Amino acid sequence: MFSHIMLGSNNIARSKTFYDATLGVIGCTPAEPDAKGRLAYVHSGGRLLITKPLNGEPATGANGETIGFAMNSPEQVDAWHKAGVENGGEAIENPPGIRHTAIGDLYLAYLRDPDGNKLCALYKAA
Repeated sequence: MFSHIMLGSNNIARSKTFYDATLGVIGCTPAEPDAKGRLAYVHSGGRLLITKPLNGEPATGANGETIGFAMNSPEQVDAWHKAGVENGGEAIENPPGIRHTAIGDLYLAYLRDPDGNKLCALYKAA
């Protein structure tokens, strides 16, 4: 359904540190700013782009927005969460762990990136 997701950042260097660390956990290579200063992360056919807002206004996290990243194991979720906290992210909601949901047991962790965007790492337990 999605070709890409683009998030705004007020500080590309700070975002690069955060996303290089958290997305490195799932196998993304570190991003290099393109000619327009944007960062692009590619994994499993998806693209996450980080940019300063084109309208010149400050970047803000959307209220009610969550971007979820699929993980291969609970250990990968934990490593993602740890990398995020150690690189400028903020731990939010409950600590990483199992949540019993209508679609089954999920191992989840939540962070806010340095610009306030809400992120989730998700592993669907068998």
